[in-house]
Amino acid sequence: MSWFRKIVPIIALFWFAGCSSETAPDVKMTYFDIRSFFTSESTRLGKKNPIIHKTVTDNGTSEVREVNISNWQNELALFIESDINKPSWKNSYKVENKGTAVIYTALYPDVRTKQLTITMSAAGKVKHIQINNKTTNVLYTSEEHLNYYPDSLYRIDKFQDVKILGSHRYTIEGKW
Repeated sequence: MSWFRKIVPIIALFWFAGCSSETAPDVKMTYFDIRSFFTSESTRLGKKNPIIHKTVTDNGTSEVREVNISNWQNELALFIESDINKPSWKNSYKVENKGTAVIYTALYPDVRTKQLTITMSAAGKVKHIQINNKTTNVLYTSEEHLNYYPDSLYRIDKFQDVKILGSHRYTIEGKW
């Protein structure tokens, strides 16, 4: 019984030492902050409320409508999800500066966002964002090609090939 009284406080000490109520310090952004950019764009476009000429093409069949987007966060979700600033991906991209463009290219095959290109104006504003995502596993392959031009166009080209269900291609394009 005496060993029990000695070991329990030691286990408790290690247990409580591992349980800290402190929050982790803010992680410095290594790459362009896609998440913040598109979250800000979602808010800005929600306030502006432009009428969008939206074309959805599903396996070759298109539908065109004039719409007001009520939830830009949802509409731009694939762009937001292409954030490359995850702490575990800190050194996972090669960064190239080519004139007014910065190109982030994946160094490892396991990252979803393979390439991200940010083109800026001479005044330092984003003119164009292009994102190429790809996920491959035993069950499916998914490719996304995303383009965004502030205040004029966004385009999502997505291809999926699911082993049992076959392939599916769709495009969403919004112009204003």
